[in-house]
Amino acid sequence: MSTTEPRRDAGSTSSGTRPGGRSARVQAAVHQAVAELVAEQGPDQLTIPAVAARAGVNPTTVYRRWGDVSQLLQSVAVTRLRPHDPAPDTGDLRADLTEWAERTLASITHPEGLALLRGSISRSASDRTPNPCLDARALQIATILAHADARGEPHPTQQEAMDHLLAPLFFRVLLALEPTDAPYARSLVADLLDRPPTPR
Repeated sequence: MSTTEPRRDAGSTSSGTRPGGRSARVQAAVHQAVAELVAEQGPDQLTIPAVAARAGVNPTTVYRRWGDVSQLLQSVAVTRLRPHDPAPDTGDLRADLTEWAERTLASITHPEGLALLRGSISRSASDRTPNPCLDARALQIATILAHADARGEPHPTQQEAMDHLLAPLFFRVLLALEPTDAPYARSLVADLLDRPPTPR
């Protein structure tokens, strides 16, 4: 899994484009249509014509802006799952990781968020491309650990944090395993930070 900064959202506008206006309305309508269709029918049934019809726009507009279904789905997932929110920075590693875990879990267990996540990961797997949602979460973990390091606070490695936080959260949510609630998220943080350190 890449930990580099995620690629630019395929549905975002360039820096020279004025925000708002018709462009923003089109994006909002298309994104909402994708979210509804994925929740209703699943990602495998998603098509550009169906999205355009639901959003009330011309299919050519969708093709021109997003290219194909895969890019469109990734764009909506990145926007709706909000993985680009700033990483928590409370001044304490345990608090930061706990807030991150709870916030991430809330995002991906919402029915709409879960449907988009499943669709996004399925598309990435079939296209053999990096998943921007996962990459962004990994980057948030790296940022949290960098803050701890700057404070001189002992911390696990990024790989350890991903293996003990990111992986089980996404695994349990995607496979609908219980528990997947805030206490479970907090227990993952406790298990990570309270376990004996791994010899370097």
